[in-house]
Amino acid sequence: MLLIIDDDIAVRTSLSLLMKKEGFEFVAVGSQQEALAFLQLEVPDLVILDMNFSNDTSGDDGLSLLAKIKKINNAIPVILITGWATIDLAVKGMKLGASDFINKPWQNAHLMQSIRTILDLSEKKTLTLTRKKLDAQYNFSQLIGEDAEFLKILETIGRVASTDASVLIMGESGTGKELIAEAIHQNSQRNRKPFVKVNLGGVSTSLFESEMFGHVRGAFTDARYDRVGRFEMANKGTIFLDEIGDLDMSSQVKLLRVLQDRTYEVLGSSRTKTLDVRVVCATNKNLEESVQKNAFREDLLYRINLITIHLPPLRKRPNDIPLLVNFFVQNLREIYNRPNLRVTQEAMKWLKQLPLPGNIRQLKNLVERTILVSNHDTLEVADFQAQWQPTARKPSSVALPEVGSMTLEEMEVQMIRRALEFHKGKVMTVAKALGLTRSALYRRLEKYNIPHDEDSD
Repeated sequence: MLLIIDDDIAVRTSLSLLMKKEGFEFVAVGSQQEALAFLQLEVPDLVILDMNFSNDTSGDDGLSLLAKIKKINNAIPVILITGWATIDLAVKGMKLGASDFINKPWQNAHLMQSIRTILDLSEKKTLTLTRKKLDAQYNFSQLIGEDAEFLKILETIGRVASTDASVLIMGESGTGKELIAEAIHQNSQRNRKPFVKVNLGGVSTSLFESEMFGHVRGAFTDARYDRVGRFEMANKGTIFLDEIGDLDMSSQVKLLRVLQDRTYEVLGSSRTKTLDVRVVCATNKNLEESVQKNAFREDLLYRINLITIHLPPLRKRPNDIPLLVNFFVQNLREIYNRPNLRVTQEAMKWLKQLPLPGNIRQLKNLVERTILVSNHDTLEVADFQAQWQPTARKPSSVALPEVGSMTLEEMEVQMIRRALEFHKGKVMTVAKALGLTRSALYRRLEKYNIPHDEDSD
């Protein structure tokens, strides 16, 4: 049951009709006194709270009532709704425990999406699941690990994936934030729609609007053709905003406006478009510290972090290192047609004690380099040491490029080409062999301009 609190009879009527149409039980009241009296007798599943009563437009009445509601029962989720929205009001409301903040006039679809997401999250309870049970329930094939903290993260991903909750993924570089974002998409109801990744650290201020919202021909100098923006590409699907902590302040304002109003305009056009997309963000920065330094907007932080996932560095889950190494080796056996590739127990123990500041990405590169330059299939400690310590590297006796003569990017291109050739161009099979999702492989094929058959699978 929902509790609607608004002093405006027209608004109460409108919300009541919408809730009735959507099949929700509800009670609508017009004053703080009625609301508090109801809460003494009943516990609603969610409260929709107007921020302004009488002629007051400061929002203080709403904030005061929000605090009282949370004091009565802190577990009741509250959506704030107002026609006098301000940045400070939104932040104050979120700090007091509000789950979302929506402006009048609202979009019915956006409001219902918020209500269903919050109810979904409050109803689902975290269970203690084994890795086997998690794999039976969700598609986590690209997420390797059995560490207890990592399993809790997988449980969280499984719970939130089916909702439209905004997710913020935090963690050091190389911890697998993109894989987590893709897992959220793959296990969501949007999984048949696009997953669009944007590295915001690489988007300049001058190109932000064009990149994200698109532009029409003639919108600015050199705009010789229409361009579809990333948000439109991700329509009905998921947009992954990577490195959001690197976004400059002026671009943050534009992004916040889109996420709050769920509308945007293509650059050079006055036509307003509605946004229907799930937003997942990631950063390796401490955004709370960035807020304190005035480098990141506090209101944007509250808008993107309904759910926050903290990915641990690999050094905090060393027992997962052998699982990751075996996963990499298994994929490389097929790519290089070396079915007897194996890593000795001594080498595994040595790898487990490495600091690996680059985390999973660094471990994967180390394993790949070692296999590329080793002329035998049983990999010993010395083989990995030779690649870990640049001064200790020895010349390779196999007909492969010397380490240092090609970049990791060139090595990646070579591996993808070999995998495509070995698996006869079957993209899904190649993606699985390389430890990538299909969409991640397609992005690399396009990035490196590698010919492929779209219908090969």
